[in-house]
Amino acid sequence: MSVVCYKGEEETRRLGLDKFTVLSYNDYKLGILTDRGDIPMLPSVEALVEQFRREGRKITPQRRAIFEALDRDDSHPTAEEIYQRVRSVMPDISRTTVYNTLHDLVAVGALMEVEDLSEGGTRYDTNTSQHHHLFCLDCHTLVDIDRDFQGLELPPGETAGYQIVRRQVTFYGHCPICQENQGG
Repeated sequence: MSVVCYKGEEETRRLGLDKFTVLSYNDYKLGILTDRGDIPMLPSVEALVEQFRREGRKITPQRRAIFEALDRDDSHPTAEEIYQRVRSVMPDISRTTVYNTLHDLVAVGALMEVEDLSEGGTRYDTNTSQHHHLFCLDCHTLVDIDRDFQGLELPPGETAGYQIVRRQVTFYGHCPICQENQGG
């Protein structure tokens, strides 16, 4: 993964940012280059519909709208952010429907929860592979790191009897845009 901070359309073309996940702040953009080809992302809307049907789960217009709001989204949104997106196209949707659908997506393995990193609450990750994160303490941007940290295991005597099922490392810091806004 590469992280690039840039400004302007000329640099957009020069850097080939069609390969980037792009986060914007004022006139500046943060381009995060990732090769997403082998990363298990959220299945397509139609694949989710079929998966839910196979498992006997109802498909409603609200659920389909939630699937569409998450399609190709690697911004790690909160339930509230997803609710606001869907509400903009479906004003009568309830928060309960959004929370229940997110719970179901996690249950079928299509989403992962990223535990509360700030006051924003649980965030949802469409990348369901084992990976880690960078978290900006200022703007709360959360970025995937597709790197394994060799030897990141707890010795059996230190697990306090827990059966470890996954691990996640989060690095906390200040993203390039926030560093620049703070003067350095």
